[in-house]
Amino acid sequence: MPTEVTTVVVVLLAALSIWVIVAFNRLVRARNLMREGWSGIDVQLRRRRNLVPSLVETVKAYGRHEKQLLAEIAERRGEVPRPERLSETQDRENVLTDQLKRLFALAEAYPELKADTNYLELQNLLTEIEDQIQMARRYYNGAVRNYNIRAESFPGNLVAKLFRFRQGEFFQVETATERAAPKVEM
Repeated sequence: MPTEVTTVVVVLLAALSIWVIVAFNRLVRARNLMREGWSGIDVQLRRRRNLVPSLVETVKAYGRHEKQLLAEIAERRGEVPRPERLSETQDRENVLTDQLKRLFALAEAYPELKADTNYLELQNLLTEIEDQIQMARRYYNGAVRNYNIRAESFPGNLVAKLFRFRQGEFFQVETATERAAPKVEM
């Protein structure tokens, strides 16, 4: 009789150990997918930051008196892109986005700038980068969603708490090419 109880206990402990290992590995995989997604966003944000000086220089030639806006954009672009928290990255990128929108509004005042091929190429490149940011953001946020579901759902949440897996943060940043929906008045 004692050997049967011992066998049952050993089998239960083995099953529990296997379950913990499987749950742990699933959480690690989901966390790594989330990190991969963030890496994709980071690459696109760097591409955008690297494009800003060319865009600013092109606009400078046409708008010499808009130096304050151009200086602010250059300053934002030069900020260190390695903040501690995701929310800091979102805030910095949204400020840069607002300034890029102001830059595009400035370009509207200069018809010859809007026709400049360098400016048009840079604007098209920025639009392409913004599209890539959106795709990377969707991938990352999907990975965060999947990770959070694993880390918060029972019984995986027990393993997540045991091994201190933290909840992932979603990334919401505006893009410079987003436009407000047109107002329709009747």
